[in-house]
Amino acid sequence: MKAMILAAGKGTRVRPLTYDLPKPMIPILGKPVMAYIVEHLAKCGVKDIMVNVSYLHEKIESYFGEGSRFGVRIGYSFEGYVDENGEVVPEALGSAGGMKKIQEFGRFFDDTTIVLCGDALIDLDIAAAVAEHKRKGAMASVITREVPWDKVSDYGVVISDEDGRIVKFQEKPKREDALSNMASTGIYIFEPEAIDLIPSGEVFDIGSQLFPLMAEKGLPFYAQKQEFEWLDIGSVTDYWGVLQSLLTGDVPQLEVPGAQIRDGVWVGLNTRIEWEGTTIEGPVYIGAGCHIEAGSTIIGPTWIGHGSHVCAGAEVVRSILFEYTRVLPGTELEEVIVCGDYSVDRKGNMVRLSDNEDAGLNNARDRRLARRIKDSDEEIEDINSPVGVLATAENVAMSYAP
Repeated sequence: MKAMILAAGKGTRVRPLTYDLPKPMIPILGKPVMAYIVEHLAKCGVKDIMVNVSYLHEKIESYFGEGSRFGVRIGYSFEGYVDENGEVVPEALGSAGGMKKIQEFGRFFDDTTIVLCGDALIDLDIAAAVAEHKRKGAMASVITREVPWDKVSDYGVVISDEDGRIVKFQEKPKREDALSNMASTGIYIFEPEAIDLIPSGEVFDIGSQLFPLMAEKGLPFYAQKQEFEWLDIGSVTDYWGVLQSLLTGDVPQLEVPGAQIRDGVWVGLNTRIEWEGTTIEGPVYIGAGCHIEAGSTIIGPTWIGHGSHVCAGAEVVRSILFEYTRVLPGTELEEVIVCGDYSVDRKGNMVRLSDNEDAGLNNARDRRLARRIKDSDEEIEDINSPVGVLATAENVAMSYAP
């Protein structure tokens, strides 16, 4: 049994988390979400894994290497080109187009292959899913889960008959247009014949092009309803919710790392907490090398990444701080994610804070910040958000006293 992990996209729906990270590298309990996928595949006996990469590909490749420390073999298919100046330019081929490129290059898909999106935590019984796929004589199978009707526009949805044969596939339909609320989980099983349907050398998508084509042709294309854990981080709201669930113990198979020093409080190595006047209500994880000053308040569920510094009088409530975040005195952070130079609330409202502008503020909640920031693809307008006063990783490294 072989697998492919789809990892070439830019993850635009989870910006700003993906400004400096490819989506599969977004951290969950201190390690990339894709690491959980690789570990699960290894546990299920899947040892050969291809990964298509493009945007920030080097971060995925340097972390996973050839897979030996996970007990698997990992290969990479880069999507892009080298320009006239010798610069590597990422240019994704679409999820199906990436599969076609791999097949034409080395015939990786000549056997039954499971394909997974690299942005969800799963515990799917892969052997059972493949067995059902083969029992039905499927050319392709989609693992599905029922989602609330107001969420259907975030997913591809399937319309199937009583035997599970898919008669129509809608990619992210509007709520009023959706014919089903059975969503694709981004886990597929393919036979080589399905890959043959993908045109060569074109940008081609699984959900919006390949699957509708298969349904239209009446090919043996089936939906599977499997009972398994599926925690999708398709959006900032999803990511915030997943971390909250994990910290509160709603996913018992995933344990909070570190040492538990008090009820509901875990810490990493060499972390310094000054307890005088400090309130910490779990569940809270404080990563290695952090400094929590006296008089600060941390209310869980909260995750504080390694090397961070929470100053005296600061409050961090139900929030996620990426590594090397500094929260200045008097700041209040509530239900936000802080990632580098950006802060985003659970609804996806984002701001970018500069060091010079905010160095003297006690509480950015009382400020209206409006600035236009440039991204490689689009221009984003910052809007009001309950954010704190932050410093960059460089300032934290200078100010932190272990």
